[in-house]
Amino acid sequence: MKSEEYYNQNADEFYSSTYKVDLSDIYEKFERYLTANIHILDAGCGSGRDSKYFLSNNYKVSAMDASEEMVIKAKELTGLDVKKMYFQDVTEKEHYDAIWTCASLLHIPKNNIEEVLKILYDALKNSGIWYMSFKHGSKEREKDNRLFNDYTEDLLRGLISKYTHLSILELWITDDRREDRDDKWINIIVKKIL
Repeated sequence: MKSEEYYNQNADEFYSSTYKVDLSDIYEKFERYLTANIHILDAGCGSGRDSKYFLSNNYKVSAMDASEEMVIKAKELTGLDVKKMYFQDVTEKEHYDAIWTCASLLHIPKNNIEEVLKILYDALKNSGIWYMSFKHGSKEREKDNRLFNDYTEDLLRGLISKYTHLSILELWITDDRREDRDDKWINIIVKKIL
């Protein structure tokens, strides 16, 4: 089963468990590096929670998700024309001022992650800011019929170092914000500097 099939089948449950999660401290870190009225791509937007936040703070937002049911939920929550697409479908070059990939790239297999990062890297403007988060660990594993691609600090630094024009601005660990979870997350903000 592909991860998007899980989200299609469990859209209501996933939406209700995530759309109110408070990420204000993470938004604050990300926004420190942003300027007003920029264009953010929310890639793998899930419920649309983060897109809604960015819209409420006067950013232009484009949103996409691989799950048809999550696209419907995100459209309802945000009013955006959320696109049903995969990361590999992104074709824009130097188009976005910032990219937000919160808990979405973690479903990409390790043998495909560099290809996907390159596609998003190409879509990011020079001086663009990019946020990513993964579950903290070192395994590629399957849980609830979803693939998870976990990273430690060293593994993530190593991955980012393959892109000579990406500079790490911040890297930190957080606890899962959902009440019934005790996972750790690794968060990173990078800047594209040509």
